[in-house]
Amino acid sequence: MNFNTLLNADNQYSAVDQGKTRARVQMMAKYERIPADIYENPNVASRAVARTIADLIQSRQQNNEPCVLGLATGSTPVNVYKELVRLHKEENLSFKNVVTFNLYEYYPISPESPHSYLHFMNSHLFDHVDIKPENIHYPDGTLDMEDIPQFCEDYEKTIDSYGGLDLQLLGIGRTGHIGFNEPGSRRNSYTRLITLNNLTRVDTAEDLTGVDLAQGRAITMGIGSILKARRVILMAFGEKKADIVKKSLEGNISEEVPATFLQEHPNAEFVLDTSAASELTRVKTPWLVDTCEWDDRLIRRAVIWLCQRLNKPILKLTTQDYNSNGLSDPMAKVGSAYNINIKVFNDLQHTITGWPGGKPNADDSQRPERKDPAQKRVIVFSPHPDDDVISMGGTLHRLIQHKHQVHVAYQTSGNIAVSDDSSTRYLSFMNAFKDIYDPENVKLREKYEKIKDFLENKTVGEVDIPELRNIKRLIRKGEAKSACHYLGLPSENVHFLNMPFYETGEVEKAPLSDEDVNIIVDLLREVKPHQIYAAGDLSDPHGTHRICLSGILKALEQTQNDEWMKDCYVWFYRGAWQEWDIEQIDMAVPISPEELMRKRESIYKHQTQKEEAMFPGSDSRQFWQRAEDRNRDTAHLYDELGLAEYEAIEAFVRYIPQ
Repeated sequence: MNFNTLLNADNQYSAVDQGKTRARVQMMAKYERIPADIYENPNVASRAVARTIADLIQSRQQNNEPCVLGLATGSTPVNVYKELVRLHKEENLSFKNVVTFNLYEYYPISPESPHSYLHFMNSHLFDHVDIKPENIHYPDGTLDMEDIPQFCEDYEKTIDSYGGLDLQLLGIGRTGHIGFNEPGSRRNSYTRLITLNNLTRVDTAEDLTGVDLAQGRAITMGIGSILKARRVILMAFGEKKADIVKKSLEGNISEEVPATFLQEHPNAEFVLDTSAASELTRVKTPWLVDTCEWDDRLIRRAVIWLCQRLNKPILKLTTQDYNSNGLSDPMAKVGSAYNINIKVFNDLQHTITGWPGGKPNADDSQRPERKDPAQKRVIVFSPHPDDDVISMGGTLHRLIQHKHQVHVAYQTSGNIAVSDDSSTRYLSFMNAFKDIYDPENVKLREKYEKIKDFLENKTVGEVDIPELRNIKRLIRKGEAKSACHYLGLPSENVHFLNMPFYETGEVEKAPLSDEDVNIIVDLLREVKPHQIYAAGDLSDPHGTHRICLSGILKALEQTQNDEWMKDCYVWFYRGAWQEWDIEQIDMAVPISPEELMRKRESIYKHQTQKEEAMFPGSDSRQFWQRAEDRNRDTAHLYDELGLAEYEAIEAFVRYIPQ
């Protein structure tokens, strides 16, 4: 993954691009059993899908025919609907001939519930276009249990009465479900009531406001319903979908992975971003599919793959190993097995440094960071108030120890991740403190009573009032400052940016604005850093990391001509949700057992996230456990490749602004 093209607007990689040879397409078909288009990022992919839908609507309009769409919900198709709304408002795309059928709905649930999928479709599409209300069809989550079978039968008949679905839009769950057809669903299944898999419940909860809101059942169109559509487009974005995308496209048809049934459809396709496609054979090991242009990074990736495949360290690979595994071309380019082994071994060894800010008075020609200036100005951007210590706590402490002028900038307040129980505990303390030291403070008492009353009467999923959100913000701010102080960072170097896009009080955030970007620009120009660290960990459940990174990249665009930018290195870290693959790493910072324990203690300072994290994702481990395991795994991989053995390693990829 190359972060220099992470958010490019218009690049596309397609399995069937014109100009590709028939042999190449056939070779990819050997692995991928459904056509798949890979786009550089979800926004571009979503615009392409929206254009496809718009063209279909308009072609049906020209023939005076209805356009019948099966529509999915969740985070994946949001930008498709956003683009369709734009096409309606700016390019006069009409929806008067459109008939829609929602793919699924929770059961039981009211259509007015903010968590119903009808509410989702209303807020993201139907309320903003000229679709006729009578043309909107959806599973009814209010039915009595005994009425559901007849409703499901009628739902199928209604679809058939329109001549069937012209196009079915799908996402995919990590269990391989399409719709809510979980593993074990049969090919001939149709609309019915089902029980959700636990992993699906966790994932759907991430689109709400906590796992306790995930419904246990749903009414869903079946596999057979989906396969009857004349065209099917399945969209998948993000690293966490990569494994199931590979199984669906390259695996055998199986009830255990319901998406594999799409291999039988004559007009199905996958639309992916580079992250979701990262495990596909043509992406992960392209030399098995086609002739490659072998640059240093691809050679490194191939050699590491070969080592892991054969369970050998780099320096023990032989000519026969390369020839027997389709890697004779890179070996020939470098000269011999010995030469390629030495090259890649040295390349990886040069990523390792105990001096993340550069080692003073040392030869830095083979080091990832410059030696000068000896004391650097550093900004560590943290999307939430704990990502810094979770992802790079050891490196952060090392930078402080080495006397660099380190600043930590928390981009969002993280307030929605504080539970009501934690808030109540802090409020109780505040009230007791007030009674002892300032019992006559009427305004403070009024605030306390207002928040207390709200919490006592709060309904499930209700948005917090501003006063409570502020309490939660202060809780996370206090925890972050405590962690920074523990690592030796002075208070004046801790910045809370409180970017406005985050402050909706809901899981769904506002779009990134100029105000958000300007906050980052102002800090950059104030500090004039020699180093910037930012989160490249894009698999957090709600996309906050991606938005925060986008804000930083836009700020770097605005400051690219500033004098200080000419001497600034930008490093991306990961750790809370994923880790860099070893072939991607540009700087590896070893962490000793003592430093790893200090990192753990700094994470502990974020008490509310340790006790009851609101959005843990599907990983049951606490954040400090995930971080330690991943840091140890990275060190273990370096060891297996024949390099030095360390307790743990924090890894970074360098981003070079264009």
